[in-house]
This record gives sequence, C-alpha cells and structure tokens, in this order.
Amino acid sequence: MESKTFADLGLSPKVQAAITAAGYVNPTPIQAAAIPVAVTGRDVLGIAQTGTGKTASFTLPMITRLETGRARARMPRSLILAPTRELAAQVAQSFEKYGINHKLSVALLIGGVSMDDQVKKLDRGVDVLIATPGRLLDHFGRGRVMLMGVEILVIDEADRMLDMGFIPDIEKICKLLPPRRQTLFFSATMPPEITRLVNQFLKDPVRIEVAKPATTAKTITQRFVYCQNGEDWAKREILRELIRDGNVKNAIIFCNRKRDVAVLYKSLTKHGFNAGALHGDMDQTSRMDTLDKFRNGEIMLLAASDVAARGLDIPDVSHVFNFDLPWAADDYVHRIGRTGRAGREGYSASLVSPDDLKFVADIEKVTGEAAVWLGDPPTDEDIAGAGKRRRGRGGRASSGRGASQGKSAKSRGAGGEHRAPESRATNGAQRRASTGTSDESAQKAQRQQAKPERQQKNGRPQSGAAQTPKPVRRQRAADSWTDEPKTPRREPAEERPSKDLRHKPQPASRSDERLGFAENVPAFMRRPVRPDKVRGRG
Repeated sequence: MESKTFADLGLSPKVQAAITAAGYVNPTPIQAAAIPVAVTGRDVLGIAQTGTGKTASFTLPMITRLETGRARARMPRSLILAPTRELAAQVAQSFEKYGINHKLSVALLIGGVSMDDQVKKLDRGVDVLIATPGRLLDHFGRGRVMLMGVEILVIDEADRMLDMGFIPDIEKICKLLPPRRQTLFFSATMPPEITRLVNQFLKDPVRIEVAKPATTAKTITQRFVYCQNGEDWAKREILRELIRDGNVKNAIIFCNRKRDVAVLYKSLTKHGFNAGALHGDMDQTSRMDTLDKFRNGEIMLLAASDVAARGLDIPDVSHVFNFDLPWAADDYVHRIGRTGRAGREGYSASLVSPDDLKFVADIEKVTGEAAVWLGDPPTDEDIAGAGKRRRGRGGRASSGRGASQGKSAKSRGAGGEHRAPESRATNGAQRRASTGTSDESAQKAQRQQAKPERQQKNGRPQSGAAQTPKPVRRQRAADSWTDEPKTPRREPAEERPSKDLRHKPQPASRSDERLGFAENVPAFMRRPVRPDKVRGRG
C-alpha cells in the first residue's frame, strides 16, 4: 500500500512498458492495494466505489500471469464475468491497451453480435474470455466452450449482478470451474447475498477496501432541484434551463424507464440539443456506435437508462443529470460516479418530483450527506406527505398541491369547466327525462324501417308490422381450431348429392349440446358411426 508507482507493484516489464505508453504513472488506491496481491495468485475481495480504477486492478496482474503458457481449443485460460455488454466490451478494450506488448488472444461473448465469429475464436483457443453470464451459459450448453482449464476467474460489479438477477447463473458457472483457481471479486457494495457468494467460492481472500461502500467521490458537486409540478414536461423545461445555464461540456442524463429515455431524446433534439440515446432495447451495434460518438465528442448529451450507470469508463464527463431519481439509493451512487472520475471535478443535478422526496431521504442515508437544493426547497408539508401520494394517470399526484394542479389541468382540457359528479348525474337524468319521448319514437321508427329489410334478407315474407323481428346473428369468422364457420351452410335436401354414409357428417350428441359447442365438435370427439351394411354392399 506504500507503493507510489506501477514499478513497485510486481508487474512484468512488458506490462510496465504498456502502462507508460498509455500515460499512467501513479496507481489509484485500489490498484496499489490489489495488484501486488493478485500477482502472487491469491484470491482478492476488492470493495471500492465506481470510478476508482478497478478494471486495471485485475487486468494488469492477469496479463502478467498469463505471459507464460498457451491456450487450447475451446478451453480458455481465464474468465471475466461482467453484468452488461458495455462493461464487457470496455474490459476487452483494457486488454487491448495494456496487452499491446503481448500476443494474448481475447474473446468477447456478449449478446447482440454474431455467435459464429465467437465460436471461431473459441475453436482457436483464447487466453482471456470476457462474457456476460447468459451468453456464456448458452455457449456452454451447446458444447462450444469448456471451463475446466480456467486458471483465473474475475467477477466484476458483483452487486450489479445481484440487481440484475445473475446470482444463480454465477453460482452455476462457479461450480463448473476447477476448484484450484484464483478468484478476483470486485464490488462497490456488500449486501448479504454477495457476502454469502464470497464465503462460498473464495478461499482465504485478501479483503481490500479503499473507501466506504456506496460513498460518492468528494470531487463531485451534488445538487437537487425540487420540481413542484412533477409532470414530465415541466421537468424537461427545468432540465433544459440547467443545461443552458450550467456550462455543460457533456452530460449523461439518466431515466428510470426505456420509454422515458426515448421521449427525452426526442425532446432534446427537437429543442436543438446535440443528443443521443442509450437503452436496453437498442441493438448492440447501435449501442456501441452511440457510446463511441459520445466518447469522441460527436454527441454532447446522452439520455440513458441504468444500462449505462455502471462501469462505463468515459473519463471526461462534466455533468450527470438524474431526470428520474433511481428507486435504489445505491444506483444513485453509481449514476453520479460517471462524472468526477480519476480525481477530476464533476457535477450532478437531480430533479425531484413530490413523489420522489422519499428517495431523497434514502440517498442521504447512503451517502451520509444532506441534500443541497437549487432554488426553493420542498416544504415540511411536502416532505411529510411524500409517502402518501398516489400517482394517477399521467403521473399526477392525487393529494396536496399536485392534486390541485392535476384538477386544473383536467379542467383546462375540458374547456375550462369543472363540475362535480353530482351535478353531472342530475343534469343527465333531467336530459333523459326531457328527451325520453322523442328518443323512444325515433328508436321505434328505426326498428320499423329495418324490419322489412331483415325479413327480405332471411327469405321470409313480411307477415305484419306488429310482429317483433328476430335478431339476425352475424356469421362468425372461421374458428381457430376447426377452420369452419360456427353455423355451416347446408344444401337443400333435393339438391344434396347421395354420398356414402361413412362420409356423411353426423349430428352432435346430446352431451355435446350440453357442452355448448354442438356444431363445432372436432372429428376426434365425435361418436364413431357404423356404416349401413345393406347400402354399403351395394
């Protein structure tokens, strides 16, 4: 831990040369503590906040250890598990950067790309296999990869794996690996489920904790903006003001839902902002293209869901905006961790609706810092009623000031009138009473006019005006399992051709009538019919 340069961490000369070529001199605290232990082959449990250089903490010692040896077909020498495609692709880029002086083969198994290219790499043999859990198990189930030759296992962003439901897959993969291996386990937080996983699959690990779990970097200025209206259109207006007045170089704007990302992206582009979108419904090619444009400065604003909240190393992000406060306080830490990376200054601003005030209290508990408000803060009455509001259609609150705003908006949409339900019911009854006679006479005239047409259509003579016409049933469309209409059309008896009784349709039985589908009974449910022996012999 006293090491000040990468030369003191036990890395090979080739790796040190690659580090120097990349322009790095001093390691981060997690790198200085984890790399010397990982180089020796011991298990490591690394706990550090996002943006502290965890990727290099396992990439550099892995390259050093994999310098000797050779990979065999379909048997990777090391395995790195990442929760998202973007994080897995980023780890692959780190190996390209730091392994420039080596001839290590790297394969990336993620969804959204061709499996054939991945299979070809596996057949040639790979030193480093980087994968998401689902795609790895898919290849393993098809017999395309074998895991008995894995010497080093890395589990990155373990708490994110827990959030995404990958823990059962992680357990299944760990049981397929050889017991004698090195495991490097990294996580920003240590919930009980992650602790159980560590106790089960790590052997006497060295615990390295360089920061309190789920704490934010001190270089990030955090602000909250209270949006009393709470409507999305009002929040978009406030967001545009923050972007215009905040000296924003580039920014990531987080939403909780994918559909909100798409709406926000369209709104930003409509108002002249250079924006892009990133969410889980996009194909992998589009996602990587958007990220590359954002890194290169071609896109200024990136509207994103939480798929971009973890592990993405975009070094120079000046601002992070939370259009929606995350439902989990830990996700807030990881979101704003996209700015202020590697000691740089960062700025985050979160838009808070009346319904989101309860999340602010959770964030204050996790970060240990009180919320600092831009503009008017919420009143004590707003905070007290935060958990009691019910969100109705369109996201309006049903009590407090939000409810009155919802009513006024509704009344404006209805032409400016707002009547009580009792008055509407009374006026409706009076209207029906005053127009009852005229309505009945009009309906009677319509029935009399439609009666001859129906009788003529059915082929029956018109007997008298006093008769009440029977309603004509509409022909139902072909049934999904018989492909026949519900009431098949029959030929007249005199024109019906003589057929063998063995092919004559039989009437449904009484039991079928009780079942309610007498004329739609499939052939395999009908009673067998014995042919007439006399007529059958001819």
